[in-house]
This record gives sequence, structure tokens and C-alpha cells, in this order.
Amino acid sequence: MITAGVLLIGSSLFLWICILGVRNTSLWNRLQYQICYLMLKQYAPVLTAGDGDQTAYQIEDDTTMYDMQSESQLSYDQILVKKDPQETQTVDDSAGNSDTDANQTDPENTQSNEADASSGDVATTAVSAGGNAVSLEKLNDFDYLIQHYYTVDKSTTINSSQLVVQNLLNKDCTIQKTTEDVPQILIYHTHGSEGYADSTPGDPNTSVIAVGNRLTQLLQDTYGYHVLHDTGIYDTDRDHAYNVAAPVIQKILQDHPSIEVVIDLHRDGVADTTRLAANINGVDMAQVMFFNGLSKTTATGDIDYLRNPYIEDNLAMSLKMQLAATELYPGFTRKIYLKSYRYNMHLCPKSLLIEVGAQTNTLQEAVNAMDPLAQVLDRVLSGK
Repeated sequence: MITAGVLLIGSSLFLWICILGVRNTSLWNRLQYQICYLMLKQYAPVLTAGDGDQTAYQIEDDTTMYDMQSESQLSYDQILVKKDPQETQTVDDSAGNSDTDANQTDPENTQSNEADASSGDVATTAVSAGGNAVSLEKLNDFDYLIQHYYTVDKSTTINSSQLVVQNLLNKDCTIQKTTEDVPQILIYHTHGSEGYADSTPGDPNTSVIAVGNRLTQLLQDTYGYHVLHDTGIYDTDRDHAYNVAAPVIQKILQDHPSIEVVIDLHRDGVADTTRLAANINGVDMAQVMFFNGLSKTTATGDIDYLRNPYIEDNLAMSLKMQLAATELYPGFTRKIYLKSYRYNMHLCPKSLLIEVGAQTNTLQEAVNAMDPLAQVLDRVLSGK
């Protein structure tokens, strides 16, 4: 009698789940994922157990689990044109390596949020340059590395076998300065329409493109690099921006084989109560954040159709930039953000995706941030 009652209740529950699943594919996908995981945990615990030093780091929240199952079933072409709810709209648990939290939310994409911003959050750190190198012993501690230098989005995961500091530091990220009039560095903007608190919509002179102009000027006039700044607008339809930008950037790289470094310069999106600011040597400026795509999801593993043979090179670039910034200007950078897709970083080994401030910063604060950023970049590219 009891068994029959349990079966009846179970059948009814399953029927309701099916009904809800039909009406809410996202819910059904998450439920399938959880059922499979719980069954594995019950009957094959070895498969779901951690592996000591190989433990994967991820941010889990069953109530807001990032729905990657449906994404993983898309074709390669479909995934390229589908809006990725992640990239510029991210959440960082802290502001760089400072002691001041700067939790943020994405006003357009709540799926990628990890925390809500506190009312009136302001991430501000007064610093002066110099003398803040981190010991290699600490960096080789994977737990320390993750906690102090990275934010891992819940859509992806990484472990100590993929983030070996010594391997990343051994990567050659330098380029040789030349007297030839050929471009060495490409700067472009997948989301060139992104602006700041005082920007004029549609005016590239007040958008993130203006920030790219300043970085170009500094790298050329102060540090002696040859820079090509592509000011094309690829986000007229923001959902397709990466797909639109990719062939243009590929053509530029084909036409200019001398280019060794590619920088995709963005502006982040945060809660309106959050400001990402630093004061360096008395100058107010926006904080910056380095961003990497891992071409891997928490739910399904490696995304074969978004293959990036340069992931380790990309990670080496961002880590070296982060370490140089920490030494020269502690508090200037936020943590490196890791997420699931690839963001056209497969187009060049020495690729950087950089977020400069947010919509709550002024244009001048973003422009001011290019001075320390250019110095940090020169340090990495020159191997100083």
C-alpha cells in the first residue's frame, strides 16, 4: 500500500515536472543536469569526487545555474551568432587585489551575475607605483593564485593542470620594436558603441573608441610601437558583434602579417551604484580588467566547435599583464575574469581582451587609465 502510494506521488511529481519542462526548457535542462548528477553521486561516487590537486574551481549556485546545456547543442555557426550573456557584463567579487569589494551586477544580463551590488559601492584605492612583486612560491600555490588573481564564472571551470604558473611565465610574450613602418599591435573594439557616464550616444569621440585612440597614441609616441587602431563598429546588432568582427579582424591580420599583438578594448557593465575607480599618483582613473575565454563549459566540458589553440598563450598574456600591474600600480586592475566561450581570442596567440571601467565611470577616467595600462603593456612586451 505504501509502495503504491509512493509510486503514485512519484508519478504525479514526474508529470508536473514534464509539464513544467515543456513550458520552461531552461528549467528542464537544469533538472536533467541535477538528476544525472545526483544519480552519479549515489551510484558512482568516484566519478563525482574531487581529485586532490586536480580539483576544479567553479562558482555553483543551483538556483541560478548558467544554462549551458541548450548552448552546447547548437552548431558552430549558431553559437557564433548567438548572444553570449557573459563577456563585457561580468561580476567581480572584488576590485582587483585591493581590500575594497566592488560587487557588481549586469543590468542587461542577470544570468551572468554572481552577486548583487551593494548600494553605493565604490572601489577606490590610492596607490603609488613600484615595489609590489609577488613571490613565485605563492603563485605556484593554486589556491592562492585563484583566490587572489582570478574570478571564475559559473559557466566554466579550471583546475591546476590547466593553470600552471611556471608554464605561463615561460611563454615568450615579447615583441621586437622596429623602425619599419608596419603595424605590430592591433587595437579594435567588438563593442565599439560602449560609452561612459558622460558619453554622447553614437559619438565615437566619447565612446570606448576614444579610449583606444589614447592607448594608440601612448604606445606609438611614448613607447615606440607601431599600432593599427581599427575603429569599425561591429555591435549595431550587439547579439552578433563577435560574428561580425571576426572576418574583419582576420582580414586585417592577413593583410598585415607583422601584427603580433591583438587588443580588444571594451567597457564593462555594472550596477548603477557601483564605480570601478582608482587614484594613482593623484589622478582619478577607471580600473581595468583582463578577460579570458576558456572554450569550456561547466556542464559539457570543452567546446570542440569553439576550439582555441592559443588558450595557454592568452592566459600567459593576461597573467603577465596582471602581475606587472600589481607590481607597478596595485589596485589598478580587477581580478582576471575567466568565462566559457572564446571571444575571438583564437585569432592571435598574444590576444588581450581588456575591460576599461564601466558605464558609471567618466570618459576622462577611462582615458586616464591608458597611461598606466600602456606602461604595463610595454613592460610585458619588452620583457623588462
